[in-house]
Amino acid sequence: MSVLQTLKERSNNTCELCKSEKDLAQYTIPPSLNENVANDVLVCKTCLDQIDGHEAMNPNHWRCLNDSMWSEHVAVQIMAWRMLQRLRNQGWPKDLLDMMYLDDEALTLARATGEDKDDSEKVIHRDINGVVLQNGDAVVLVKDLKVKGSSMVAKQGTAVRNIRLDRDNDKYIEGKVGAQQIVIVTDYVKKI
Repeated sequence: MSVLQTLKERSNNTCELCKSEKDLAQYTIPPSLNENVANDVLVCKTCLDQIDGHEAMNPNHWRCLNDSMWSEHVAVQIMAWRMLQRLRNQGWPKDLLDMMYLDDEALTLARATGEDKDDSEKVIHRDINGVVLQNGDAVVLVKDLKVKGSSMVAKQGTAVRNIRLDRDNDKYIEGKVGAQQIVIVTDYVKKI
């Protein structure tokens, strides 16, 4: 059975965050690169657009986290924690965060994207033009790059989709070029 099918079964064909039944999609929580049931959640388009930053956060939409934060699935708990962290200045999310419990392993993974940090503490990744990069973005290489440890050369113009950001270094991102997962310096990419 596919990961998507398993997620649909697990959630009764509803968004695991807000319970919507429309426009559902599989979402792999960063920084994970492998699609599997433990790392993925089923979310609606409204949630996904706000998670990825394509739409402004609507605090009222996220009041649903009052229920989903208690999910038995760790991936759902992590996403609820991250979204509550983004909204913590609203007041009510702080109360929910105070009630929420994540074990040490889940909390470490939840903190991997820096949602709990103030803007002044966050590592911000920028492409060659200064455009802010986020997990899941697509970039294009602006120069031929020799891949260390192999004879492969990643050619200029190669699109790298679904990138992952290095949480410790603002110059490094990860992505697949062909079948190989590589680390790329942000000075050689442009956001698509």
